[in-house]
Amino acid sequence: MDEEYDVIVLGTGLKECILSGLLSVDGLKVLHMDRNDYYGGESTSLNLIQLWKKFRGSDKPPAHLGSSRDYNVDMIPKFIMANGALVRVLIHTDVTKYLYFKAVDGSFVYNKGKVHKVPATDMEALKSPLMGIFEKRRARKFFIYVQDFNENDPKTHEGMDLTRVTTRELIAKYGLDDNTVDFIGHALALHRDDRYLNEPALETVKRMKLYAESLARFQGGSPYIYPLYGLGELPQAFARLSAVYGGTYMLNKPECKVEFDEEGKVCGVTSEGETAKCKKVVCDPSYLPNKVRKVGKVARAICIMSHPIPNTNDSHSVQVILPQKQLGRRSDMYLFCSSYSHNVAPKGKFIAFVSTEAETDQPEVELKPGLDLLGPVDEIFYDVYDRYEPVNEPSLDNCFISTSYDATTHFESTVIDVLNMYSMITGKVLDLNVDLSAASAAEE
Repeated sequence: MDEEYDVIVLGTGLKECILSGLLSVDGLKVLHMDRNDYYGGESTSLNLIQLWKKFRGSDKPPAHLGSSRDYNVDMIPKFIMANGALVRVLIHTDVTKYLYFKAVDGSFVYNKGKVHKVPATDMEALKSPLMGIFEKRRARKFFIYVQDFNENDPKTHEGMDLTRVTTRELIAKYGLDDNTVDFIGHALALHRDDRYLNEPALETVKRMKLYAESLARFQGGSPYIYPLYGLGELPQAFARLSAVYGGTYMLNKPECKVEFDEEGKVCGVTSEGETAKCKKVVCDPSYLPNKVRKVGKVARAICIMSHPIPNTNDSHSVQVILPQKQLGRRSDMYLFCSSYSHNVAPKGKFIAFVSTEAETDQPEVELKPGLDLLGPVDEIFYDVYDRYEPVNEPSLDNCFISTSYDATTHFESTVIDVLNMYSMITGKVLDLNVDLSAASAAEE
């Protein structure tokens, strides 16, 4: 281990694995270590026995739930936007060859106590029970504007500069009511709170276009895809990529102490009495706790069920977004469900998650609006974890620390963090202009 590396990566969470893969492909010499004896860190997948150990402290789950190894329960469950940044990274690195994806059945939104399919195009807007007849016409006009909008063609801008006009002003021009704005902002553009209304509208329009283009891609009922056997496959696929390009992996390395020189710059990592030298360290917040601050916490419930979520057209995989306003909260709540159709549970079993940014210390009470939508559950586990973000200055100490995973059930925010870190580490912007059709072969 007493060698010198360009970068040492600590922790095999998804963000760290994507970065070690990208940096290895760039020709950097990478050493990747984890204190655990399994891949995935916070974003690992557990079988039933592991799940029982983590939450119940015993290794004997009830027999009626089926075989332990038929379960792959994601600890950070998220769907992948079909045309989104993660798919572009997968194609850019050719990691698609290690993974099989399947489209997700449904994308829904909670409105006035009911669950509705999210309308994403002008035609769907006309059919949606979310809106009355006049509102439908106004919404359809807005959707057509978004569909036709091209950043590089001023003729499609209708005289508005979306880098200056706020989302609130753009929406006002179409006279849309608050309910419509709610599902557009939270279920289509996937904003986590309402700050976007006072920010330039370009970002929201781009996000709506991404949703609609992703939806069109697989002709399914949602814009999302998800790997067979769950997300635990992703970190391992990027780890394989890193290894192909000469990266070195070491699991089960206790302590992993980051060493600094007298100027406060990182100079190596020590584990079991041996020090590997390096110029830069990439890690999750748990490896450098004195360089991060707590910014919030996520409350979630993990449920095993014997039926799909009611009112979602019997979808075997589905996302339901509950916008903050509908619940009188400061942040959205998310439902995520996957099942045996993605090989994450035995036949007839469904895994559902309810997650949100915690605003109280009572997850059972706080998650109730989401849990009430699930119907009967066989087993339920509650979990609360802290969210951290880095406070260090990477240009001074050469430590690049990822932000903890948020409550959202899709990957867009995760990948933005990875791309920003990549640019800080390398001084380059990752080119994600790839042929998106390269991933479609893997959908079934």
